[in-house]
Amino acid sequence: MKYILTFILLYPLLAFGQNKETKAPVFALGTFADDYGISYTINDTLWIQHPNIKYHIIKWNPEKQYLVARNDAKNKTDGNKYTRIDYMTFNGMEPWHWGFCLTVYDAATDEQAEKTAYVDRQNPKKGCNGYPFSRMKKTEPKPEK
Repeated sequence: MKYILTFILLYPLLAFGQNKETKAPVFALGTFADDYGISYTINDTLWIQHPNIKYHIIKWNPEKQYLVARNDAKNKTDGNKYTRIDYMTFNGMEPWHWGFCLTVYDAATDEQAEKTAYVDRQNPKKGCNGYPFSRMKKTEPKPEK
């Protein structure tokens, strides 16, 4: 009985803790185009780089501005490997409100991907392994065919 009561009392805390890690920041939800003309659809659990590259999101870390995902098995390269995507918001770069960097895209484990953490958010033009962060702007969803 004591264990059941403990579980009942702790369940809301456990559920909230799990939910917190799987929630995307509001600005990153929806459909986007980057400054290279590539389109994306992003929700709490899936990042799609159209037409057919998918990342299954394992963890969002809004405080440190990154996510960890498992590459889809059907991705042309690095299927079933792990990716860390760092992101940041921009001011005064309209229509670009935020950007992202594939910090690592071929890690053997999610832990390895998460620990690979070098980005320079102070220098978004070269802070992604010497390259710029891909800048994102909101777009309208395309109708399903």
